[in-house]
Amino acid sequence: MDTLKYYEGKKEFNVFVASTFSDLTQFKQQNDQAQFNSLLLKDLHQVKHYITKRLATALNKGNLPKGKYKPDDFIDQLFIEAYDHFDEVENKEGLHPWLFKKADELLEDTIVDEEFDDYFLKNIDDYSRPEWDAMEEKFSTDGGGDLVMIDELDDISYPKNDYVLNHVFVEDDKKEIMDKLDKDLGKENIRKHAAMVLHNLPLPMRTVFELATEYQFSMSQIAMIRNQSIEDVKELLENARKGLEASLFNRYGVQK
Repeated sequence: MDTLKYYEGKKEFNVFVASTFSDLTQFKQQNDQAQFNSLLLKDLHQVKHYITKRLATALNKGNLPKGKYKPDDFIDQLFIEAYDHFDEVENKEGLHPWLFKKADELLEDTIVDEEFDDYFLKNIDDYSRPEWDAMEEKFSTDGGGDLVMIDELDDISYPKNDYVLNHVFVEDDKKEIMDKLDKDLGKENIRKHAAMVLHNLPLPMRTVFELATEYQFSMSQIAMIRNQSIEDVKELLENARKGLEASLFNRYGVQK
């Protein structure tokens, strides 16, 4: 069975991963690493996408040497970590976020720390339309990080991101604004703009937003993955939303 095609939605995939917990526990108790890894492979589909995206961004920002690492290097190590430390998983609901947490730890041991740079965010209200266009052109030219990474992302049969405006304008009274942006720009232009803005946000903010929207994790699960408090996670998510909202208002002249 093609696991991801069967579980099209991200929340449904989280449920699928949880359903494998008892079998993985049994394989671990039986010291059957081959069966354990075979089942775990199905659970790692979204984790591989997450790793690949993080590596591509790190390459683009100069925080990872080009040509030295591939996503499979981290996946291979994750198999070892998951088998050796599986007793850390407290219950089935905790399995999927725990795998992301382990992936995060492996990535952060390798990727050079990204400096916290809020210059873009602080100036988001002041950029002119030509400056926005130039930023998007630069991002579309070299924002992928590495052609190998782009190929890997394209090869992963991952569902399209949920419509980004649903994650930016969460208040009920913003529907009129969403409709106008949708009509004037179209979903693809909005997606490109959001990707460029997220790329320029500080790493903690960007990562929390993606974990919440792309992978549908709860605030408590993201707090566990990122080793942060729930309050910090909520603040980062809200600031990311505000940044995306402000960028759309500023670049496209939509009235609030």
